[in-house]
Amino acid sequence: MKFVEPIRDKEQLEEISEYFKEHNYRDYIMWQIGISIGIRVSDILILRVKDVRGESHFNIVEQKTKKNKRVIIPPKLKKILDEYIKGKKDNEFLIQSRQRTQTGKQKAVSRTTAYRNINNAAKAIGYKAKIGTHTMRKTFGYHYYKKFGSVGDLMVLFNHSEEGTTLRYIGIVHDQLDKNMANLY
Repeated sequence: MKFVEPIRDKEQLEEISEYFKEHNYRDYIMWQIGISIGIRVSDILILRVKDVRGESHFNIVEQKTKKNKRVIIPPKLKKILDEYIKGKKDNEFLIQSRQRTQTGKQKAVSRTTAYRNINNAAKAIGYKAKIGTHTMRKTFGYHYYKKFGSVGDLMVLFNHSEEGTTLRYIGIVHDQLDKNMANLY
């Protein structure tokens, strides 16, 4: 797995969001969930319509840690999701693949497809930094930290046990090193 950075620049973040909105609304939904609540892509891809309809929070059993997580659906995201799920059946995947299983059942988009689609969007807008599925989660963390300055909140959300881990993960340590080294002499 390659190391990816958060998208620090809000204008570039908006450009990618707009690209998805115009080219693939399903991927726009995935992207908005990822940058709005900071859960792993593996937890986004298994969400179903019933996990959103009438709910104020996502109630997730994390794929990686098997821990229960309850995360609010922010009002802006809730509005987007409510519009998106109109007419969809409760058991449908939110981020549904066009492919079906051998028995004809719908499948969720794969992590590989999500990665490819994120990279294609980045290329389309001329984004040069390394990007991947973790970029959504890291971007959420980066902007949350910049707005609220709370490492503790992010540690809880990300299930990290040390502040340093969280600050490295969201790119703050790297930013501080760059700033200090640029101004050393």
